[in-house]
Parts: sequence; C-alpha cells; structure tokens
Amino acid sequence: MVRPYAIKGRKRKKNKERYDKEEDEEENMGFVEEEEEGEKEGIQKKLKGGATESDEEKAEEAAQELSGIPVNLNEQQGNDKNSPGVIFILEKASLEVAKVGKSYQLLNSEDHANFLRKNNRNPADYRPDISHQAILNILDSPLNKAGKLRALYVRTEKNVLFEIKPHVRIPRTFKRFAGIMLQLLQKLSISAVGKREKLMRVIKNPVTQYLPVNSRKIGFSHSSEKLVDMHDYVATLDKDATLVFVVGAMAHGKIENDFVEDFISISGYPLSAAYCITRITNALERKNKIL
Repeated sequence: MVRPYAIKGRKRKKNKERYDKEEDEEENMGFVEEEEEGEKEGIQKKLKGGATESDEEKAEEAAQELSGIPVNLNEQQGNDKNSPGVIFILEKASLEVAKVGKSYQLLNSEDHANFLRKNNRNPADYRPDISHQAILNILDSPLNKAGKLRALYVRTEKNVLFEIKPHVRIPRTFKRFAGIMLQLLQKLSISAVGKREKLMRVIKNPVTQYLPVNSRKIGFSHSSEKLVDMHDYVATLDKDATLVFVVGAMAHGKIENDFVEDFISISGYPLSAAYCITRITNALERKNKIL
C-alpha cells in the first residue's frame, strides 16, 4: 500500500548556477576576519585576569605615550656617548607632587591655586607647563632627530634629578604629561612597552658625574652682562667638545650653578625657556648644516 502522505525529511535544494562566487568568497573572508578578531579580543580579556578596564586603559595610554621609538636610523647611529654632541640641563623645574583630596597630583597654578594658598605657597611659582614646553622643544628639534642630542637632564625645585632619553615621545597634552610626571616621581622610573629599557628614571645628584670630561658648560641668564649673538657664539666653540647648555625652567629667578663655566645672555629681552632653547637649537643646526 502507498502511504497517503510524504515522509518528512530534508528537501533537496536545486543546484543553481552561481555567477557571484568571488563576491561570496570576499564576504566569507570578511566574516572570518571578524571572527578571528573577536577570538583575539576574548583571549586578551582572559589573559588580563582580574584587572579593571579603567585601570588597563590608563596604563595603556601612559605606555603608548612613552613607547620609546627612535625617530630615525641616523639618531640611533649618531647617539654614541663617546662622540661630541649636545646635552641639555633644565634647572629648577616646578615638578612637585602633593596629595590633594584623596589622590596625588602634580601641582600647578591653574588647578591648585586654592590648595597652594591654604598652604602658604605662591601659586605663580608652580608652573610645570614651562618644563613641558621646554622638553618638547628639545626632543622635537631637528638637532635631536639628527642624533646630536646625547642626554637630557631635569632637576626640580626640590633637587630631584631625572634623565630623559633622547628618543622618548613625550605626551603633547599637558594633562597626560602631568600623569607621566606623577608616575615618574612616584615609581622613580618608566620603561618602554615590552622592553626593559628605562626611558625616564630618577638618578642621583650631582649631575656633573654624568657629564663628559671634555664638556663645555654654558648657562643662560637675562641678567648676564655678556650679551652675545647665538649663531656667532656657537661658531667659535670647539667642534670636538661636548656642549652642555643649562637653562632655567622656572617662572622667575635665575640659575646658580658652580659647574657652569660661562654665563651668557642671548637677547636684550627676557625670553621663555622654550624660546631660549629654540634659539640654541637653531644656531647648532645651522653650524652642523642640519636642515
């Protein structure tokens, strides 16, 4: 006997001709890539353990800003400590950390004016932005990109000395710079991502123990009686000697160091630390024919 109804089962699909095989393959490839990215993200989340997302984001941001990638190959080849070059020392930098409320912060005159007045301090003296601008001008200069910068040292008002490697990428915004300085002054060093190299580290005083023997120490002050044209002054310096330039990174006052051999003034008007550094680097670039 014949059954009155058809047996349930999968229906066979008719084989149709497909003219868009390439498009289907591209769609499938995109889908596979999305799946792989999703799997990678899942694996990364598992590896991270119990850390919160906010803490990880902050750590990643700080790490990305200090990735320590050299600018070019010439800089790596030219950064031989034995060869003559240029060293910058920023003196009396206003980089001080204090506990404001429930957290530690880098003090500045704009955000902590009331806190500073309550503690009988002058808010005008707390200008970490001066150090930020000065460091950026040094590291962004063609002089550094050509591999002529040997070292950069910063000494704070509280006599804390730290070193910054020439190939460090300093954050552009002041808020991130303040976070990096806070981390440096608390942990005493900052390392590159995935490397053991310390890009920024607190070191022992005095700074003279890190300077070459044949170096020429030059200080800058508007109050100096020796007014010179920077281009002419640099042209007379010995090519075989390492030049050490000491610049003040404070809002008011002048630097007073015993190791400085020559105090000069490069303008008849008071200059900011950033513009003073610009004049120095421009003169050295012209002497070394760096365009």
